[in-house]
Amino acid sequence: MKIAAIDIGSNAARLLINEVKFNNKEPEFIKLNLLRIPLRLGMDVFTLGKIGPEREKMVIDSMKIFSDLMKIYKVEHYRACATSAMRDATNGQDIIREVKETSGIDIEIISGDEEATLVFENHVAEGLDKDFAYLYIDVGGGSTELTFYENGKMIYEKSFNIGTIRLLNNLVTPDNWKDMKEEIRKNINSKRPIVAIGSGGNINKVFSMSKTKDGKPMSLSHLRKVYKEFDGLSVEERMTKYNMREDRADVLVHALKIFNNVMTWSEINRIFVPKISVADGLIHNIYSKLQHKR
Repeated sequence: MKIAAIDIGSNAARLLINEVKFNNKEPEFIKLNLLRIPLRLGMDVFTLGKIGPEREKMVIDSMKIFSDLMKIYKVEHYRACATSAMRDATNGQDIIREVKETSGIDIEIISGDEEATLVFENHVAEGLDKDFAYLYIDVGGGSTELTFYENGKMIYEKSFNIGTIRLLNNLVTPDNWKDMKEEIRKNINSKRPIVAIGSGGNINKVFSMSKTKDGKPMSLSHLRKVYKEFDGLSVEERMTKYNMREDRADVLVHALKIFNNVMTWSEINRIFVPKISVADGLIHNIYSKLQHKR
């Protein structure tokens, strides 16, 4: 069975194609292709309130490519979701209709809470030590989703309009940070030690750069060190020194600020980075729904 997920975020659009095979009756999700296009919708939406003509064309053209790739791979089931930027864009529904007409792809706009739930769908914590509680931190361009997991259950989820593209455009106020801090202090607590699970392209990049072994956590002190180093460099210097694309180099420092604040306020000193995403969560969500129909 071949399943595809399309995640249209504030920073980039991603198409993930997986094949599901069975290994000892357990499903195995094999990645066939992952395509990322840096649309940066948030650069328009968070400053102008809508998606401009140039980026609108990029969305429509990207979805045509995604549609063609799904046909080539003979994808049987897919789900396409748009998050923070499309939620806030006054012309979001118009673009969704245009995409449907030109590529046949149906795009759903999902809430921040559903976005948080989709990250949780990856079931990463189920394979981790039950002596701990876990806070999923998913940092995107337009929002940050927090999901608190304890005793095999989701205890709390919340979406905050604090994301890397918003920070890049100076659109996050001290009150936004204060609200996040208060929410975390009130809701993220446990008698067990809490560890973080990070997702999103930025934390994946930091993890790769850290040379940390897969399955091992990074420390908060390491994230603080990397943040301090990146904050002292220009975008061009980050690109040259770390062989990084511009659309990663300009937002990475903002992502680190979010992770550092969330972990500090929730008194977490370790973060696992299993390289999961909303797109991975969508794949699992589609598969679960298909199984329930049987």
